[in-house]
Amino acid sequence: MGCCSSKPNKKEGEKKGSKKQYSWDNKDKVNPKDFIIENVKGETTGRTPGQVNGQQLIIQNCEDASIYIFDNSAQVTIDDCKNCRIFLGPVKGSVFLRDCSDCKCVMACQQFRARDCKRVGTFLHCVTQPIIESSNAMLFGCFQYNYEELEDQFKAAEISLFNNNWSNIHDFTPSDEEKNWGLLPEGSKLEEYVPLPGTEQFKELKLSTHPKDSVLPLTISSSRRKAPESCLVVFFSDGGQIERARNFLNDMRENHPHCILVQSKEVTMQEDDARRVFGSESYILMVKLGPVIGFEYNGPGAILSCQRSVADTAYGSTGLAFVSSNRKTAMSYIENFYNFADMQMSA
Repeated sequence: MGCCSSKPNKKEGEKKGSKKQYSWDNKDKVNPKDFIIENVKGETTGRTPGQVNGQQLIIQNCEDASIYIFDNSAQVTIDDCKNCRIFLGPVKGSVFLRDCSDCKCVMACQQFRARDCKRVGTFLHCVTQPIIESSNAMLFGCFQYNYEELEDQFKAAEISLFNNNWSNIHDFTPSDEEKNWGLLPEGSKLEEYVPLPGTEQFKELKLSTHPKDSVLPLTISSSRRKAPESCLVVFFSDGGQIERARNFLNDMRENHPHCILVQSKEVTMQEDDARRVFGSESYILMVKLGPVIGFEYNGPGAILSCQRSVADTAYGSTGLAFVSSNRKTAMSYIENFYNFADMQMSA
């Protein structure tokens, strides 16, 4: 008869009582306290790039404080803050501003919600329609900022540089006596509201609030059109449409300063959308290639200026662009494009 042998125990040799290790056990542990800023009085504080890294953030019970978050986050709640200056880098979800007063803010987010606030001024980049509720004396301007990591933070937060509804405020509790919100005065300088930090913590960051340096275009809002002539310019996807759009914006600012950028949008269009917006079959193939970027410029001779700028900045490009051809049809194209964009973004 053959000899009997027992099957080796697969746990044999393992230390008795040892705990099995899993890959997720080796991940860095997140300490919630690292993402809470509270009870700051009369001081400057915040986070530098990489310190938040897409986590949720809480700011609460601060007074006379300057708070700078130079990083992207998932969601931010700001509660019970008084007389504070607050900068928020791109927020992938919502910013909730509650029970705050006499604050000045700079922030970029997918959604903005303010409740029970008063006398708050915000330079805002918001993808969806900003909402205020039970709030008054709320003022808004267009986000303008730049530092080395900012554009990558916008990408991480999945926020388009061209979709900004900063001036399209919805008030859930409008007053019969006076409007609860308005726009900051034209020409308002962001740095006068939220000064650049001068503390040791942020000294290595190359910060700028100048419109020509900003990663986002400065728009004035459709309520501030000053001239009877506007022009629609749409860049179609060719792999380099963002660079072409930036070259165009720079050229318009430097060589056609009498024209001002009213609004911008980046949207995806289908064949039927292209037919409705442009009233033609000519752009159907182009919209299939990817998202399009649209601008409205306003000013005397805006159409001719935009046509020249598109031509001057088109060197080396195989991409197409749509530019309004005459004043008679320009506004209808603008309404078609931005009504479509607003409907798509609210769907």
